[in-house]
This record gives sequence, structure tokens and C-alpha cells, in this order.
Amino acid sequence: MEVDVNVTGAGALLGCDPLAQTQRSKLQHRRARINQQINKEMRMRTGAENLFRATTNNKVKETVALELSFVNSNLQLLKEELEELNSSMDVYQTDSEAVNVPMIPLGLKETKEVDVTVAIKDFICEHYGEDSFLYDKEIKELMELRQAMRTPSRNQAGLELLMEYYNQLYYLDQRFFSAQKNLGVHFHWYDSLTGVPSCQRALAFEKGSVLFNIGALYTQIGARQDRSATAGIDRAIDAFQRAAGAFNYLKENFSNAPSLDMSSPSLCMLVRLMLAQVQECVFERITLTTQDTHFTSQLRLAQEAARVSDVYLLVQQTMTQPLMKDYVPFSWVSMVQVKSEHFRALSHYYAAVALCDHMLLAGGEEEEEEAEKAFIQCHASVPAGPQLSQVLRDPEKRRKLGKAHLRRAVIRHEEAMRVHSLCKILRKMDILQDVLSATHKRSLDKYSELDREDDFDEIAEAPEIQSHTHQKPDIIPPNFSTVKVTDIFQRLGPLSVFCARARWGPMRVICLNKREGGLGLTLRGDSPVLVAGVVPGGWAEEAGLREGDYIVAVDGKDCKWAKHGEVVHMLKSCSDRGVEISQVERRAVMLSLCSDKENTRHRLLSGAKGQSSASLLNWNRKKKREGSTITKRLGSAFSLSFGSIRDTEAMY
Repeated sequence: MEVDVNVTGAGALLGCDPLAQTQRSKLQHRRARINQQINKEMRMRTGAENLFRATTNNKVKETVALELSFVNSNLQLLKEELEELNSSMDVYQTDSEAVNVPMIPLGLKETKEVDVTVAIKDFICEHYGEDSFLYDKEIKELMELRQAMRTPSRNQAGLELLMEYYNQLYYLDQRFFSAQKNLGVHFHWYDSLTGVPSCQRALAFEKGSVLFNIGALYTQIGARQDRSATAGIDRAIDAFQRAAGAFNYLKENFSNAPSLDMSSPSLCMLVRLMLAQVQECVFERITLTTQDTHFTSQLRLAQEAARVSDVYLLVQQTMTQPLMKDYVPFSWVSMVQVKSEHFRALSHYYAAVALCDHMLLAGGEEEEEEAEKAFIQCHASVPAGPQLSQVLRDPEKRRKLGKAHLRRAVIRHEEAMRVHSLCKILRKMDILQDVLSATHKRSLDKYSELDREDDFDEIAEAPEIQSHTHQKPDIIPPNFSTVKVTDIFQRLGPLSVFCARARWGPMRVICLNKREGGLGLTLRGDSPVLVAGVVPGGWAEEAGLREGDYIVAVDGKDCKWAKHGEVVHMLKSCSDRGVEISQVERRAVMLSLCSDKENTRHRLLSGAKGQSSASLLNWNRKKKREGSTITKRLGSAFSLSFGSIRDTEAMY
């Protein structure tokens, strides 16, 4: 039995214990090791290819060509080994003894450690003009959060950990990533299926990869549910629908993906795969809850099974597209094809059961008409021979049509078993073999039960079952507002003012003496307080205070988050020697609302009323918002009476 071990620290969410040797952790460690080997081999191949193109020496070319063949051979072996790991569906399945068809989960993307300490410290010094060593605690907290999200536990706590880091990336982007200057941090992530490394400096790549892992973790949670009871099925349905929502959100809002697993065709395939697994769970729930063996109930099961077969056929077609054909693991394609054939066989089986186990229709004329209507709608086409309404009233004709459906069911079962036998990885899955064998035997037994010695007539070809479902899958987009986060670097000041996109002058410390006539300045607003004006010839002007300056500290006490009244009280409480004011000047600020297409925000996280709320991360804006760029001239003073502290100004 596998257990995910959560390691918790003081006030922090951490991931699984990397030393805990669970099946999943062993799988992740092996995947990480193979990813590193693939990365090494690809660097060697790149170097060899460059040398091959650059050299004119034929002997060197021959040597390099031989080396390239070895490298390519090693890469192929590593990719096959990684594919086998990614196809280890049994690791993520439930420990229940119930016999269910296994689901297809997705492994997490691996990432290298990233040290942002130097880059953030340099930015704090250069951009915000503060001592970066004062923020060692915040930088350490960020690094620990990223380290923890690399190994999330396979439960709700793991999802919340990924969402917390994802939401925190918004603040990180606003604080330290500007269009004018790149932070110089490289984010390394590996393709979840092939292990091919990708590296970018764009924070959007980090966001997209974390969002991908949220979807992948949902697939693992869905696959591990015990689907022998309706509660487990409902949890699996919810998990797979949320996985589809995460992948669909990523597809719609992230463009120019550097890795194939986050490309639009791949994400489209994953969305369809998740919805197909939802449809399969819906069929399992209907099978569990259908206690009666009524004629129409069996027809409903037949149509639901046909629906599952159809959606898996669509997934199979998506997987065999040119770009996906050589990318998707062979075991996935085989599993999807097996399921398509398996559920098509079940649709014919349940149609045969409805025909042969209900020779007489119980009930009145109204129920007979309802049953006849359901029977006609169940078939995708009209079979050759007598009309379906006549077949329904003739026991012998019903037996023959049921036998024809069973014949098609057996053929489909055998095709599913044939495809299963061709895949080495699927052959190792005993539970899948048990399900296929049991359903095949059940159809054969039913066929033998209906077969008679005097059946010399050629069996008519049964029509296909018309697919239909009473519950269509939903794509549930990720709701990041469920995880509340606080800006790790909030001590830098309110984000609306102290952000990477603002341009600041150096911090200056001036000394104002308290004399008759006041300090000679006008203050406005709070968090932080703005110098709205200075009295010409006054003490503030002589000390060097200018209109448009922000007061960030008084006598060494930080007041970037201070209210208007608190700053006024600090100024008035100064001694006769005066007061030291630390202030910064914001230069030619362009406040851009969603101007960066990789940071368009389309939903707000719930926050405290009256305060700025953090919002979701979105990258690829689909249309330009009206008034997306607003220019504010800071420092313009308004002639307002001194009333409430906020949004007013007063002279001191």
C-alpha cells in the first residue's frame, strides 16, 4: 500500500518527504534520473552535431557520425524507459480489491532547483533602493515554497500547495519582473512524457508548468479512487473534470509552449482523454445504481456504453494525429483502443440482455409504447428484415436479434483482447486482463445459452447502438480563489505603488526641524502617504522635499503601509531636534492595467473588503481591453477640505 507522507513546517505547507520510499516517490525519482540522463545525452548530441557541421576533416566527420549514432541509440533507449515509467498506470490505481478498468493518470513535470536569491537581492537594491539583507527571510520562504511544490502529496493538500505557489507567482511577477529589465533567472522543466528539457527566462513558463502539474495531480487523484461505490465514482468524476479544466485553461491562455506536452494539440488530447474517463465513470455509476432489470434500463446501459466507446474513439483519433502519433506513449494508445472496443462490446451485450431476458413486456399499453420507442431509438440504423416494432412483439425474432448483438459483442471483446495482447505494458496489468476475460466469457455464455441446434438460418447483422448519455461531462476550470495567499514580499510596500513596472529615484533621507509655522508640506492619502505639495520657501522645500514624493519611513520606522493619521501622528510627535523622513520619488509612472499579455488577469481572488485583491494568472490575452494603458501624473494636489483621512489632503 502506498502512502504519501506530508512534511509540515512552522506555518508552511511542504510537499511529500522525498526520502519516503513510496511507490510513487520511487517512480518520480527514477523519472528525474532519466530526465537528467536525457538532458546530458542531448547536450552531447548538440555538441557533436555542431562539430560535424563545422569540421572539414573527413576522418573527424566519420568519428563524430559514429558518436552521434551511439548518442541517438542511448536517447532512444532512455525515451523508451521513460515511456514505460509514464505508462505505469498501476502505480496510481486504487488499492481496492474491486475489479475496475484502470484509468490513465499523468505523471508530474519535473523541474530543476532554481536559486533566485542573488537576482532578487540585486533587484531590491537597484530598483527599490533598500538593503536586500533585510529580506533574507522572505527569499528563504519563497525558495522553500518552490522546493515543496516539486513533490506535492497526492491529495487536496498537494493541490493547495501547487495553487499557493501559482498564486504567489503573481506577486513575484509584479514585484520583480519588468518589461525593461529581465531578472536573469532560468526556469528548467522537463516534458512529462518524453523527458526532453526546456529552459526559459519567462515567468509565464513557470506558471504554465505549475498549472500543468495541477491538472496532472488531479488525474492521479481521480485514478486512485475506489470506484466500487458511488462516492468514489463521484470523487473520480470531479477530479477528472477538474483535470480537464486545468488543461483546457492552459490551452486557452498559454501560447508558444516550449515543450510538446503543453502544446495545443497535446492539451486538446488530454482534455478529451479526461472527459472520456469521466464518461466511463458515469457508466460505472449507472451500472451500480441500476438495480432493476427492466427492459428500458438495459437499453439505457447499452446506450451509455456506446457513448463511452464513441468518446474513446475520438481520443484515439486525436492521439493518432501527425504531431501526436510519435509522442503519445504506445500503451496509452493501446489502452484507449482497448476501452473503445470493450465498451462497444458492452453496448451490444446489454442490448442483447434487454431483448432476450425480457420476453414479455409487463405493464399497460402506455409502458409498451414507451418501451417500443426506447427500443427504436436505441439503434443507430434500422436492421434488415422485419420492422423493429414487429421484432419486439415476436419472442423468436427478439432471440435472433439478441443473438446477433451477442455475436458482435464477442467479436468486439476479442478485438479488445487482441489489442491488449500487443502491448507489453498492458499485458502486465492483471486487473485489465481479468476485466476483459470476464466480460468476454459472459458474452460467450450468453451466446451459448441462446444458441439452438436447429438454428440453420444465417444470423442477421445487428445494427450499431445509438450512443446517448444522461450526464455529459463538465470542464471545471481551476478556482484559485479557494487558496488565500499573502504576498511574501509585502514589506516592500503596497503593490499598487511598489511594483517592478514603476520607476523610482534613489531613496533620500531628509531632516525637518519643527519650527513655528509648521513643516510646510501638504500630505494626501495613505499606504503610502504622498507629499501633495510643499510651501514655497518653507522648511520642507529647504530640506529638499518635493511634490510627488512618497514618505516611506519616519525616524527610521517603516510607514509604507501606514495610514494617513499614523504618519501625521509620527510627524507631530517629533522632538525639538526635528524628524528624519525617508522618501522616494516615483518618476513618469505608466500604470498599465493588464498591458503584459502574459500577465492578463481575468478573475479576482477573494480578499479583504476595501483592499486590493490578488487575482488569477492568465497569459494570453484574447482581446485588448478598453483603456488598457492609463498615464497618471503623480504629485498633482487637489484643493480638498480636511475631512476623512483617506482620499484627502491637509497642510502641516
